[in-house]
Amino acid sequence: MIDQTHVEALYDCDVIDNRGEKIGSVKRVWLEDGTGRPMWAEVHTGLFGMKESFVPIQQGQVAGGAITVPVAKEQVKEAPSVHTSGDHMSDQEQEALYRHYGMRIPQAKTGEHDRLGEQAEVTLSEEKLDVGTRDVETGRVRLVKHTVTEQRNVTVPVTHEEVRVVREPVKGNAGKAFADEQAEVTLHREEPVVQKRTEATERVRLEKDAVTEQKTVKGEVRKETVDVERDDKRRR
Repeated sequence: MIDQTHVEALYDCDVIDNRGEKIGSVKRVWLEDGTGRPMWAEVHTGLFGMKESFVPIQQGQVAGGAITVPVAKEQVKEAPSVHTSGDHMSDQEQEALYRHYGMRIPQAKTGEHDRLGEQAEVTLSEEKLDVGTRDVETGRVRLVKHTVTEQRNVTVPVTHEEVRVVREPVKGNAGKAFADEQAEVTLHREEPVVQKRTEATERVRLEKDAVTEQKTVKGEVRKETVDVERDDKRRR
């Protein structure tokens, strides 16, 4: 089985199919992300070596400067075309290759071309607090009229009549002498009379004013951090 130790020796090797026929020569080696294990060989095929085909090499055998792979030459010729961008091929293109060769699609599918500095990257995320406002009902205010009875004292001038005897001298015959006689006078007085009337004294209304104040809110947010872990498998 081919592993990382064979990478440098794979370039320009002849690729032989499962019937001993030459498929082409290796021009690039594609590695599996994360493990660095050789997965695919980009092989130049055709009469003048102008066509590029991808051949699975993880189950191949290296011997005598050639790689023997467990697939047929015709199957390689019919493999789907892969248009790589840089040092990666898309997941869809890799899945198409796995299906074509009848291989199980692994968890990590994207190959990576062998190069001096391999890169591994992860995307870190963190939560942010989005603070806004919303209107909530805090209470209701209404105007209610009540009738209140109170006592009022008002001084009113009143007039009444009184009897006063006025004596005046009489000249001549002024009436019957020595006869009983009565005279009546009707007396009057004013009495207070209370009448009530209703009149508007004032108008009361409610108005709302918006008051802005500062409030502090707090909340818990999560964020991702990365630690580099190294598995050292060298024996002492």
